[in-house]
Amino acid sequence: MTSIADRSDLTEAVETKLREVGKTVRRAMLDAMPDGEPVQWLYGPMREYPSRVGKALRPALCLSAGRAFGAEQKDLIGIAVAIELLHNAFLVHDDITDGSEMRRGRPTLTARHGMAAALNAGDGLAIVASQVLRRATRRLDRDIADLVMEEFDIMAMRTLEGQATELGWQLDCVEDLKPADYLDLIMHKTCWYTTIYPLRVGAIVGSGGTADLSHMIRFGFHFGAAFQIRDDLLNLVGDERDYGKEILGDIFEGKRTLTLVHLMASARGADRDVVRDYLRRSRAERSEDLVRTIRSLMDDYGSIEFTSEYAEGILLVAEEYFEQAFCDAQQGPDLDFLRSLVPYVWERSR
Repeated sequence: MTSIADRSDLTEAVETKLREVGKTVRRAMLDAMPDGEPVQWLYGPMREYPSRVGKALRPALCLSAGRAFGAEQKDLIGIAVAIELLHNAFLVHDDITDGSEMRRGRPTLTARHGMAAALNAGDGLAIVASQVLRRATRRLDRDIADLVMEEFDIMAMRTLEGQATELGWQLDCVEDLKPADYLDLIMHKTCWYTTIYPLRVGAIVGSGGTADLSHMIRFGFHFGAAFQIRDDLLNLVGDERDYGKEILGDIFEGKRTLTLVHLMASARGADRDVVRDYLRRSRAERSEDLVRTIRSLMDDYGSIEFTSEYAEGILLVAEEYFEQAFCDAQQGPDLDFLRSLVPYVWERSR
């Protein structure tokens, strides 16, 4: 069994590496931003999320996977930056859709600049991400560049499909959901652009297109699912100062997290009536007292415990698929870092 000291050392080592990657990628993202006018209404807001310290998981996965399969940093960095720019674009649009108030410990773009300016900033970040990716792929063999671009397009569409499904569940007040429905949602909404795409394009560039990518999907899905479930739990039990977003924000928004899916299926009698009434309300109609009641019911019905155990099982499968996905990778610090990310997902506090 891994000791508390060992887990602490692992967490610190991973977070040190992520901070290093984050610093490099933030600088590159800001360098990629257009200069000139209108600064106040477009280019200034576009710079805000890339300036804030995030997890940097996506570029770190791309860089380390690519180097583990033999690529050089210079052939990967532009792709990694493009991934993080698109992530920031998605965050801006997520915050608009969800009505979120905090992002990375500060007010969202909507809260600070209004919805219209935030929408334009998100669009602008997506455009710059595409520009950076096109420039980055010019360094590559034409066939490899085409693969990277094709994977990018697939990833973006899968993510939008997931976003649309999540929104549709809320708009149509969908109640009859199972854990498999949740996993299918996050396969699209989270896993493709958080883990699968960064890992696959790194392997494509590093191996010259010869790596077996099927195992990368299996590992990326299970790793990404555990990452998202941990994120959902932190929104329920985390420290807002560490987490960087409003605690219980997912309950206010009515997001069908795995925890809420379990509660929807488990609540009985008057409690079920409370849950159904909550689901039918808009965010503006959900009072703090109602949100606290739903959170309390998650404890009463064992939904938090269920979610935690479910994610731990997924992580065990991810560990098995990791060895298959990286069986042809080079031993070294990059592979060690990637391997350490699996237990880290469950130890992180933000």
